[in-house]
Amino acid sequence: MSDPVRVRRALVSVSDKSGLGELAATLARHHVEIISTGGTASALRDAGVAVVDVAERTGFPEMLDGRVKTLHPHIHGAILARRDDPDHERALGEHAITPIDLVVVSLYPFEDALRSGADPETCTEQIDIGGPALIRAAAKNWRAVAVVVDVADYAAVGAELDAHAGCLSLATRRKLAATAFARTAAYDAAIAAWMSEQAQEEVPRRLVVAAADPQVLRYGENPHQRGLFYRTGDERPGVGTARQIQGRALSYNNLNDTHAAIELVAELDRPGIAIIKHANPCGVAQADSLSDAYERAFACDRTSAFGGIIAANRTLDADTAGRIIEILTEVVVAPEVSPEAREILARRKGLRILETGALPDPGASGRVIRQLAGGLLVQDRDAGRVGADELRVVTRRAPCARERADLLMAFRIAKHVMSNAIVYVRDGASVGIGAGQMSRVDSARIAARKARDAAGDGEPATVGSVVASDAFFPFADGLLAAVEAGATAVIQPGGSVRDDEVIQTADAHDIAMVMTGIRHFRH
Repeated sequence: MSDPVRVRRALVSVSDKSGLGELAATLARHHVEIISTGGTASALRDAGVAVVDVAERTGFPEMLDGRVKTLHPHIHGAILARRDDPDHERALGEHAITPIDLVVVSLYPFEDALRSGADPETCTEQIDIGGPALIRAAAKNWRAVAVVVDVADYAAVGAELDAHAGCLSLATRRKLAATAFARTAAYDAAIAAWMSEQAQEEVPRRLVVAAADPQVLRYGENPHQRGLFYRTGDERPGVGTARQIQGRALSYNNLNDTHAAIELVAELDRPGIAIIKHANPCGVAQADSLSDAYERAFACDRTSAFGGIIAANRTLDADTAGRIIEILTEVVVAPEVSPEAREILARRKGLRILETGALPDPGASGRVIRQLAGGLLVQDRDAGRVGADELRVVTRRAPCARERADLLMAFRIAKHVMSNAIVYVRDGASVGIGAGQMSRVDSARIAARKARDAAGDGEPATVGSVVASDAFFPFADGLLAAVEAGATAVIQPGGSVRDDEVIQTADAHDIAMVMTGIRHFRH
């Protein structure tokens, strides 16, 4: 142990009482004097641990409903004093202040109050003042003081005290201080974000982002990259809130693709399936049953579906599970998985199964953040959704009811396909998807070619389909590629300087075309 500190006196003030008894017992075993406040002091006494009240040390009672109790020189002086500074030591002696070597604090549960939907007054009362001050004071003086802010650290701290005669090492104190500053930063970030929301600030002057509970992944996108997953506390259903009930640990790519899958399948109104590969859908369908939806989604691109991610928007049933295990699948995610389906999926031991409990709301507001060199690129989540009554028919022929339903579904799928995106849909199922090409006409042709490959010697499923483009057709060539594939109706945002040319081309081929006025670029 280098520069060990013998813990003789500890200040303990926690809102989360879990694990407190065991830690206090360890401190008592090493004859550590414990100073405490309010409810924590009562809990310790109930556990048979001797406690000195903060008021006894400060000579001043708690006041203002407990808002003021530890903000006092007899507490902060005891924590902040440098042990190697003669002037500090002299000041402690002059004011009869005895040093505190360990600070154990858990903050008022502000984040829990937010998650519970508490009213503003309740949330405000859960903003801790004294706790962060104590934590920061102890962390600043980490060379002499240890600070513990997380119940998860109690066992390791207790074990080190036992192993080293009541002492804590310099390395441990430094690590605990880093954890402490991160905790107060995250706490303040949550408060700042909430305050900004309450003040209806559209563009906060400072953007603060906090994440916790790191999950170490095998690696990142590639084996030479480190991979981690942190939870932000966002309650939006998805990978961050999901419960894994089977299978190997999730990888970086698994998490990224599973996020894409559950966000897409939530767009579907009927029982639906989305099959994702490399963050792009390779098959999407909705039907009267999940099993039928799965068969139709799988038929879109049987080759790409191998080793993909499958998302369902209803409780996964045994019939659908039986079909899923016929091919290699990396992850299955659904709001729930029936007991019968679990038994069937268990035959694939490595298959990862996630339950989200609910589906994300496609229309909910939110923020998407991407890191660039030297900054963050921030935008609203793409919550845009076009209804049937918002479609603007621009051709002589209007789409029939079947075409209109398929057009809406195709455009929703296109929202989740990397741009340039082209999606063919027929009778509630994707039949061709072209993604991520530099040219929109290439996306249209790739999607059509995949449909021809899937058909073999038969007629491609794009014949009689509708087609969606995530952004406008800059030239008529992209539309002509869809016409060649057999599409009968088109949905696109519109807005090109050549819209008239594209519309005339559609009319010349008796194609129905609707415009949405909204695009869905995804990069």
